[in-house]
Amino acid sequence: MRDSVTRRPGRTLRIAGDRLLAAIRDLGAIGATADGGVTRLAFTDEDLRGRKLVHDLMVGAGLQTRIDSAANIIGYRPGQRQDLPVLMLGSHIDTVPNGGALDGAYGVLAAVEVARALDEHGTLLSHPLAVVAFNNEEGAFGTRGMWGAHAMVGALDETDLAAADDRGRPVADLLTEMGGDPGRLDQAVWAADEVAAYFELHIEQGPVLESRNVRIGVVEAITGRSTLDVTVRGKASHAGTTPMELRQDALVAAAQVILAVRDLAGRNGPVRVATVGSLSLAPNAWNVVPGIVTMQVDLRDVSESAMRQAAARLRGEILEIAMRTGTAIDVAGQNSVPAVSCDLGLRDVIAAASESLNLSHLTLPSGAGHDAQVIGRIAPIGMIFVPSRGGISHAPEEHSAGDDLIAGANVLLQSVLGYDERYAN
Repeated sequence: MRDSVTRRPGRTLRIAGDRLLAAIRDLGAIGATADGGVTRLAFTDEDLRGRKLVHDLMVGAGLQTRIDSAANIIGYRPGQRQDLPVLMLGSHIDTVPNGGALDGAYGVLAAVEVARALDEHGTLLSHPLAVVAFNNEEGAFGTRGMWGAHAMVGALDETDLAAADDRGRPVADLLTEMGGDPGRLDQAVWAADEVAAYFELHIEQGPVLESRNVRIGVVEAITGRSTLDVTVRGKASHAGTTPMELRQDALVAAAQVILAVRDLAGRNGPVRVATVGSLSLAPNAWNVVPGIVTMQVDLRDVSESAMRQAAARLRGEILEIAMRTGTAIDVAGQNSVPAVSCDLGLRDVIAAASESLNLSHLTLPSGAGHDAQVIGRIAPIGMIFVPSRGGISHAPEEHSAGDDLIAGANVLLQSVLGYDERYAN
């Protein structure tokens, strides 16, 4: 890092767009699949290779690097004032099976480019800066998702370490292989007064920005999620000999439940989206009236009360469906993730950064989960979205235009500068 203490280079500072796009291509080549996707699961050789690339990029950006005990990769850049808490940027580099090259990875690589732009222009912020590549955001092989972020806020315990993944491998061993230290997991925890704010740049993973021809999304909140397990029990019987009026068809009842779930969202529903994405039936034979159907219901909204209202309404409608169809329907809550609001001041900083770059912006919620919602337990968070082509993510077709990727990274850079200027005093 240069020996300059310039705090504000003006609105002319930009990231190196070609270098960012090249880094995205290089990282996307690690774990590349034949159909254009990327499989770089956490705790694999591909993950190790990707982590080394990111580590080397951090070093090239002038960052002081380390791997914490939770196997998060952290690049640190001192500020002019060491009495100020750290301004943190980050995301993750692991993917889902046959996912895309941008989800998570874009946010990490853009954050590294922000640090490199500051270094190359001799710009020293008042705040120290930390760039984080969080470990295992996707929850590979049945492990806990957002692992590294949960560790950073002190939300992991011995149960998490004692678990084994779907391959039968102890999580503690996996962590050690990634450079972590399961015996000192508490050392990965950051206190609330150590982090001034957290910014995460991400592809939208949805169709809103593209459909409205808007360049930048200013995220207002990360959607909460409630998952319900629904089991419908009817009576399996012969499809040819059982009269329609005497049937207790679990699948017919389940179809009505699915329609009730659909109606929980939209114009007259309390939640933003409601989905049945998993369903199985038994005995699952073409000539047998189904006796048992199980399904999972996914409810999402930025309002906790809205999700509670939707669950209560669904339970009431399920009672009526069971009575009409002569079935027994059980509902159990599987898990829930609370909604997290993005800090209003950080949203203002992002909007101002977008306007300074003459980029249109729109306030919208995030329908997907992110490391930011966990870090939000200890610090104010701000999220920046760029358009996703067709709204597709977690698939080989995941794509964002190069100009949009560069624009988003420049918004992140200007947000860092704007935040530092606004909140240093």
